[in-house]
This record gives sequence, C-alpha cells and structure tokens, in this order.
Amino acid sequence: MKVGFVSLGCCKNLVDSEQIMGVLRENGHEIVGDPRQADAIVINTCGFIQPAKEESINTIFEMSQYASKLIVTGCLAQRYEETLRSEIPEIDAVIPIRDYGELAEKLQEVLKDAGNGSFSKSERALSGNPWSAYVKISDGCSNRCTYCAIPLIRGNQTSKLLSEVREEIEALAEHGVQEVTLIAQDTTKYGLDNYGRLMLADLIREVDRIEGIRWIRILYMYPDEITEEVLQAMKESSKVLPYFDIPMQHASNRLLKLMNRRGTKEDVLALVSRIREMFPEATLRTTAIVGFPTETEEEFQELLDFVKEVRWDRFGAFTYSREEDTPAWSMSPEVDEQTAQRRLDQLMQVQEQISLESNQKKIGQVVEVLVEEREALTGRYRGRSRADAPDEADGQVIFTSPREIEPGTFVNVRIDEARPYDVAGVLAE
Repeated sequence: MKVGFVSLGCCKNLVDSEQIMGVLRENGHEIVGDPRQADAIVINTCGFIQPAKEESINTIFEMSQYASKLIVTGCLAQRYEETLRSEIPEIDAVIPIRDYGELAEKLQEVLKDAGNGSFSKSERALSGNPWSAYVKISDGCSNRCTYCAIPLIRGNQTSKLLSEVREEIEALAEHGVQEVTLIAQDTTKYGLDNYGRLMLADLIREVDRIEGIRWIRILYMYPDEITEEVLQAMKESSKVLPYFDIPMQHASNRLLKLMNRRGTKEDVLALVSRIREMFPEATLRTTAIVGFPTETEEEFQELLDFVKEVRWDRFGAFTYSREEDTPAWSMSPEVDEQTAQRRLDQLMQVQEQISLESNQKKIGQVVEVLVEEREALTGRYRGRSRADAPDEADGQVIFTSPREIEPGTFVNVRIDEARPYDVAGVLAE
C-alpha cells in the first residue's frame, strides 16, 4: 500500500514520525510524498499551543480529500482522542502516543497488513537530509512549567539507556549520518529518572567516541542543570559543538517563579559568563515568552534589557498561548493580544539588530560549513556552520563556488557579507 505521511510540530515529533515510517516500511508499505498517490495518509499531529492545534485540524481536513484511509497520531491524538473520533468522521483511526507500543497492531487494523515491527526497535526512515539526524534521548517531561501542556500529553520524563542512545547513533553513522542533534524536552535532566543522577556528561563522553560522526549538537539545556561537569565534558569533546540552547523564557524573576521555572536571571547571567569564559566561540540560543499573565510593561522592559545585555546569538520568541488544564490557564490579569504582539515585535526588532551586528563580526572569517543544497536559479550553495542548528530558528551560510560541491560535504567558506540572520561568502580552497 502507498502511504502518505505528514509530520507536524517539533523535531521531537519528527523523530516519532521517522520511527512510524520505519514500521510502515517494515510491513511492506511504500512512503510517498504526493498525497494524491496515497492509499492511506498518516498525520502526526502537534498539540502544544493553539496555533499548532489549528494547523493540525486544518491538515486533517486537507488530507481527508486525498486518501481512502486517514490515520491521526501524535500529541493532538493523545490529548483529544475522543473529540477527534466523535467530531471528525473523516478519520479512520486515532492512535495516541500511549498506544505506540502496539503501533504495528494498531496500523494493521486499518491498513490490513501483517502488523510486524516495533515502534522503538524498527529502523527509522530518515525524512530529511541523509547526512543529518535528530536523536531523542528521552521523552516526556518531569518539569511542571505552568504554561506547558507537554507533561499532560507525554507524561513524565523517560530517558533511554546510554547504550540505546549509543547504538542508535552508531546505526545512523553506518548509514552515512555525519551530524547528530541530541534532543529532549530537557536534555540536561537526561538519566535522572532511570540512573538516579544527571547523566548528560556521561552521554557526551560516550557519544564522542562514535566513529563516523563529525558534529554533535545538544538542544534544550535547562540553565540550572548545565553543570561544571557537563561544561568540562563538552570542552574535552572533539565532536560535541560549543552550542548552548538555553530556553530562558523570561528575565523577570517574579514571572520565572510564576512560570515555575527554576533559577533566576542572575543565575543565567553567571552561567553565560562562565560559558563564554570556557568557550570563546560559543553559540548561545534561547527562547522567550511575552504576554504571560500579569506581565507588566516594566517586566517586559527588563526582558528587553536582558536580551541587550546577553546578546544571544540565536533567539526565538512567541506570545503566550493559553492552554486548558495548565496552571496558567486561570491566571489573571491576562495581557491582551494587541499588547503581547506589540511586545513581541519590539523584542524581535532588538534581536534582529543584535544578530546583524554579531554576523558583521564574522566578515573575513573562514568557517566550516556543511553543504546542504544548491540554488537552482543562482547556482549558489546553502549550508550551515557549527553555529547553525538544523531547524528554522537558525540561519544559513550562502556562498559561491568555482567548482561543483556534493551536498553533505564539509567545506571552508570565507564570509564577506552579513545579513540579519544569514551570512554569505565564497568557497575558501
């Protein structure tokens, strides 16, 4: 059977999608990119915030016109299983995350196949560039941020064994993957649930020895758990990049406490100082929420000043989304949408200038770039440096070359132009 697949939401959901596609292939199904060719379509949904829910619902209705079988999985299926079953008759099957252990059997019921294969053990069908892959080191989250529905959807943190992570990366390396990005809701808490202590430093030392992998990047590192041991392990590693994705969410200590975030603004400032002391070439990334209930104009200004002081290399922000069943749902007074959007626009304008000035400092430098594509119209190449994660939050390196370069190749590029989020240059032979 030909099966179309739509993966929505974050990179953690993408890993689930690749594992589901692996089960489908193991059962003899062909994954097709064009929904018009599909006999069945699987939609792996996101249900994190309201816009993501709306995108998932719209996608369900859009895909329902193409295939005879429509299967909905993922976060929206987990959180709103009965609502989806009762209110959208176009759906043939809803498979929530809690049923992934019986995924092959659940798929068999609707696709009428043999039902072999395991969600966790089937070989992933990589959906992106074959030289780069995400590796999820744990699922769920034991933090209880008051705005976040993830623990309601995926439960408490469940870490993989260190040996399982190593084996997964070794298998990816055998298939030609050269860049690995370690992900979880909270990577710094890795191992606490099954080993009884924080194990990220141990994991760094373990994966650093894997042959064939050139770059390893870690995302979603909570500031209070970036220990000296983790920093030292990163410093000693030849493959783990000095890339620090530290989701701060705000700079007001009152709001951080209200969000149930651990640590303070001062703690983060001290951490940033320590990172930059140990890693002069460090890339620092964070996210922030504006318009959280009770946020005052003074507290928003504190966030602006904090961003200007730290000068994050990579920065993402979004307006607060009110999610039912979370503690923040009932917090008041709320910040109206117009005010929240104004604050977001102002914040991103400040960051755009910081990013431009940061990129201008790279002019004249030669940077290592992983080449990802060649533009059909211009002939220019696009790739990413060590400072650019493989997602939309980061920029790219755009460059010209006098010779043809195969995507997936590492080259050196001399930077001669800076843009707010991207840099441009020429191949440095």
